[in-house]
Amino acid sequence: MLVPISSLRPADSPRLTGENPDHVELLAAARGLPPILVQRSTMRVIDGMHRVRAALLRGEESISVTFFEGDDSEAFLRAVEANIKHGLPLSLADREAAAGRILVNHPQWSDRTVAAATGLSHTTVGVIRRRSRVPAAQEISRVGRDGRVRPLDGAAGRRRASEVIAMNPDAPLRAIAREAGVSVGTARDVRERLRAGRSPFLGARRGADQEPDPSESQRHGAGRAPESADWRSVLGSLSRDPAVRYAENGRAFVRWVDGHVIEPVEWGELIDAVPPHWRDSVAELARSCAGAWLEFAQELEQRSGTTPEPGAA
Repeated sequence: MLVPISSLRPADSPRLTGENPDHVELLAAARGLPPILVQRSTMRVIDGMHRVRAALLRGEESISVTFFEGDDSEAFLRAVEANIKHGLPLSLADREAAAGRILVNHPQWSDRTVAAATGLSHTTVGVIRRRSRVPAAQEISRVGRDGRVRPLDGAAGRRRASEVIAMNPDAPLRAIAREAGVSVGTARDVRERLRAGRSPFLGARRGADQEPDPSESQRHGAGRAPESADWRSVLGSLSRDPAVRYAENGRAFVRWVDGHVIEPVEWGELIDAVPPHWRDSVAELARSCAGAWLEFAQELEQRSGTTPEPGAA
């Protein structure tokens, strides 16, 4: 529908520098442009400020509009999505700033979810998250790209799953997973452990019925690995090291590591995709990869112990 341009409010744009005059002139010479997107409740432009400026440059007083129903946070997400998919691309600085804002508004979203929304790598989003004012230690769950909520504290989810199973031992796995807020794979593992008389918690001794020592999770952050095993921090520092950054094999190594390391909150999004008849084979593959990483770690430790530090006599 057509609306008066004078009734519109400027966009809450992810573009840090505003509209590009050259792009406005290019659009002013074009015809048949698609409608702009406007938040109905505020009449604020979500996507299409270049088209608005172009219409004004042509002397037009009205413009074709599609209305969006949603709050300001949802409107900003749509603006980022629209500007990534078409039109003048967002700069890296624009996308990084947008990711920071999205993390503040949606701290429970996983790094991969924010990365998909902003066109960044999940590693970059992880760095932005650590720089943000939202303390990671306060996070209790993340929302994956599939929209499912998963706890970062795996012990808490397993405890809830064990409670659900205790109340209804024959409940379907998907019902247990939904009630406890865990993946179907976690619900299955907890039920099998309980049936075998074992603790529902990973890493517990056979027959143990206590939850993992809470002081350990408090020292490292709930559900998080010790600081020495924080691969995101290690990878970020590694990629900034000149000895790695300016060496071709160093850059290749960083890319390789980024594609081969995975956190529990991430594999939780993928494990249900493995068909039942492939589970044993994929499990064997995972163990093989784990073994390769272990050999890799042992080789690095051996070299670290035998190779003198630079400058040593």
